[in-house]
Amino acid sequence: MSHTRPRGSSVGSAPVALPSPSVSEPFTLLLPVWAGDRPDFLAAAFRSSVDDQHRRPDEVVIVRDGPVGSVLAAALDELAASSPVPVRIVALERNGGLGPALDAGLAAAGHDIVARMDADDVSEPHRFTVQLPIVEAGADLVGSGLIEFADDAAVEVGRRIPPTSPEEIRARSRFADPFNHPTVVLRRSLVQQVGGYGDFALMEDYLLWARMIMAGARVANVAEPLVRYRIGAGAYARRGGLGQLRAELALQRRFHAMGFTTPAQALRNVVVRGGYRLVPESLRRLAYRRVVAVHRPRATP
Repeated sequence: MSHTRPRGSSVGSAPVALPSPSVSEPFTLLLPVWAGDRPDFLAAAFRSSVDDQHRRPDEVVIVRDGPVGSVLAAALDELAASSPVPVRIVALERNGGLGPALDAGLAAAGHDIVARMDADDVSEPHRFTVQLPIVEAGADLVGSGLIEFADDAAVEVGRRIPPTSPEEIRARSRFADPFNHPTVVLRRSLVQQVGGYGDFALMEDYLLWARMIMAGARVANVAEPLVRYRIGAGAYARRGGLGQLRAELALQRRFHAMGFTTPAQALRNVVVRGGYRLVPESLRRLAYRRVVAVHRPRATP
């Protein structure tokens, strides 16, 4: 189909006039699973993203990232057998990490539009009725806001609101990840054209967005939270430490080498983002809430 959505249009919390796509395209839901996932969380994620959706995916690709226990294996079989749409399980022999698992899932997907979902989150029932028309009208990568919860998906403990206009998404991407990864819907053809997720642990999604933006991807975000994101114990502790610092420094080196950031931006990111990985957890929590989680649009002159 031809892409008719203007590159400069934005998608925010208010209704946006979009051109009507000439064709309603089929799409794949991509859901990776590994041995550490809980069967009950997986079932809730699957049902919310398939059974309960106002617009259901046309197929589901579940990537089993390495061996899993018998209980989780049985849960996967039950979901596949009872699903209202076809389910394909891609079984990888060993746990190779999120990036390679997602690349395997993209290769197995039967459709060019692919929606991401994690195995412990919950999709809002109208998620795909909001996001799919934006992709069908010309966008290559569309995310949304999300609501964080701990034990009960109905109890909000925080939210992440991303930048929404293409200009602000591109500007934000030079300093912070402009997309909430579990919320994205994307064009597989462009993802594979720029090399896929690859094996860049902890930062594979951010690196992919940068490559897509450099390739001219038409990007958008919906400010409305369309996914409920489960945060477990130690969520802020996991955002810090030497492992995260090493991944951060490697990412910034890659960004600078590929020309995504200027020398000044790279230095700023090493100091600010690298320092964020090393500060005490209490300060990291505060900085995350005030700086990272909620994007504040620039004032319009």
